[in-house]
Amino acid sequence: MRKNRFDYIIVGAGSAGCVLANRLTEDGTTTVLLLEAGGPDNHPYIKVPLGMGKMHSRKMFDWGYRYEAAPDLGGREIEAMRGKVLGGSSSINVMAYVRGNRGDYARWERNGATGWGYADVLPYFKRSERFDGGADTWRGGEGPLGIVRIFPKDPLWEDWEAAAISAGHKILSDHNGEEQLGFSRAQYTIRNGRRSSAASAFLHPAMKRPNLTVKTSAQAHRILMDGTRAVGIRYECGDEILSAHADREVILSGGVFNSPQLLMLSGIGPADHLKEFGISPLVDLPVGQNLQDHLAVWILWSRPQNTSPFRDLLRADRMSAAFALAYLFGAGPATVPPSGMAAFGNYNEHLSAPEIQFLFRAAPKHPEMWFPGIKRKYDDAFGIRPVLLHPESRGKVLLRSTNPRDRVRLIPGFFSAPGDMATLLKGYKVAHEIGMQPALDKYRGTRIDPLPDVKSDRDIEAWIRKKAITAHHPCGTCPMGTGPNTVLDPDLKVKGTEGLRVVDASAMPDLTSGNINAPVYMIAEKGADHIRGALLPPMPEA
Repeated sequence: MRKNRFDYIIVGAGSAGCVLANRLTEDGTTTVLLLEAGGPDNHPYIKVPLGMGKMHSRKMFDWGYRYEAAPDLGGREIEAMRGKVLGGSSSINVMAYVRGNRGDYARWERNGATGWGYADVLPYFKRSERFDGGADTWRGGEGPLGIVRIFPKDPLWEDWEAAAISAGHKILSDHNGEEQLGFSRAQYTIRNGRRSSAASAFLHPAMKRPNLTVKTSAQAHRILMDGTRAVGIRYECGDEILSAHADREVILSGGVFNSPQLLMLSGIGPADHLKEFGISPLVDLPVGQNLQDHLAVWILWSRPQNTSPFRDLLRADRMSAAFALAYLFGAGPATVPPSGMAAFGNYNEHLSAPEIQFLFRAAPKHPEMWFPGIKRKYDDAFGIRPVLLHPESRGKVLLRSTNPRDRVRLIPGFFSAPGDMATLLKGYKVAHEIGMQPALDKYRGTRIDPLPDVKSDRDIEAWIRKKAITAHHPCGTCPMGTGPNTVLDPDLKVKGTEGLRVVDASAMPDLTSGNINAPVYMIAEKGADHIRGALLPPMPEA
C-alpha cells in the first residue's frame, strides 16, 4: 500500500462509516482510510448504558449543533445533538433500535428510490443483527450488532401495558418483526451489558486488519476533484494539512449536517448559495434542501414518593457501585436504560405507516444523583412523549462560511406545513388518554407539564410550540432517488460526479417510522454491497 493512497476513503466514523470500513475491508486486500473528526470511544460513559445521561447533560462528544430560531416554535433555538467520536451518534444516543415500517420503504421505492423496497432492505437489517430473540424470517441472530429487549425492574412498565390495552391498543412481541403498530418492549443496541455502538460492533474488530487505516481528530476540508471525478480528501490532523488519494471512491459518511457541508465546500450544491461564498459551482444539486427531523413533546405527571426503583438506584453510593459493576463486568442495574416501552400508532386510515411514536419515561426529564444529608431526592415524575413521525415541513442546511470548522446553519422549518401541528395535537390527545387510564392511578399525581389549566386545543397548541424539541433524528439532506429534488441516485452516487457517494442518514428520502439509527445501519450494509457490486437477493416472503 502506497502512503496516502487507498482504494476508498471514508469521511466520518459514525454509524454508517464504521459499517462501511468493516465490510469493505473484509477481503483483506481492499485498502480503506477512515477519517473521524472526533476522538476515541474509550470513555466509561460510552461503554455503560446509563452513562448516556452524563454525556447528554455535559454535552460530551457532541458537535454542538443548534437549529436556528424557528418562527413557528416561538422563536426558540433547539439543540441538535450529534456524536463527534468513533461510532458517531451511536456512541452517545439512547440506543433505541427501531427499523421503521415496511410502508416506509415502499414509499421510498414508489418515489424513486428503486431497489430500496422492504424486500430489498430486509436482508441487510438481518445481516447486522444479533437479536436476543434469535433469527427467524424477520430477524437476524448472528450479526455483530447486539440488540436486546428490556423491561426495567419497575412495576410501572407492566401497568403501562395494561393502560395501553384498556385504551384499545395492541400488545406486540416484537415491533421490529412482522408488524409494528402497537405496544411492545423496547429494544436497545446493547451486548453483554455494554453499549453496542457502530464502533464496538463493526469498527474495532476491523481495526486489526492491516488494510484499514483509521485517523481520529481528522477534520475534512474538502473533496479533491479532477473535473467531476472525486480523487481524494484534503484534511487537517493536528497542525498539519494533509491530502489522501482514493483510487476507487470517496465516500461521505459524515452525517446529515457534515456531509452536505463538505459537498458544498467542494463546489457541489445549490449554485446560487455557493456563489454567495465565492465557491465556483462544479455540480448544481439541491444539497441540504430536504432537512427533516422528528418533533415531540413530553407529557409529565408527578410520581408518588415510594414507587420508583430508578430514583432509589440514583442514590450516589448505589449508582457508583452499579456503574462500576456495569463497566467491569457488564452486569447490574446500570446496564438497563430507564425506559422499557416502544409504541407506534396510526390514526389515519390513508397512511400505510404509523403517524405517531410514543416514548416513555419512568423519571423526570433531568434526574440527578442524591444522598441523604448532602443532596435531597429529586421530585419524581413519569411521562409519555408523542413523536410526529412523518412531518411535511422541510428545513435546510446552509453554509456559514468557507471555513470547514464553522458549523453549518440549520434552518428548521418546523410546523411550516399546517398539517404537522394537527397530527401532533392528535398524538398528544392519544398519549394523554393512555396516561390517564386507571391502571396508572397509583403512580399518577398532578400533571406538571403541561399544567392542569392547559385544556383547549388552542392552549395545547401554544404549549406544543413552547415545549416541542426534536427526538434527534435528522435526515434527508442528500436524498437518493430519480427526481429533480434528489442529490444521489439509488446506488448512493452523487449525481453529476464520478467516484463519489454519500452513505449516511442524509441519503434517506424522508423519515422512517421511529428512531433512525437502525435504518442507517441498513443503508450502510446495503451501500457496502452497492460499492462492491454484489447485492443480496430480495426476500420475497417479506
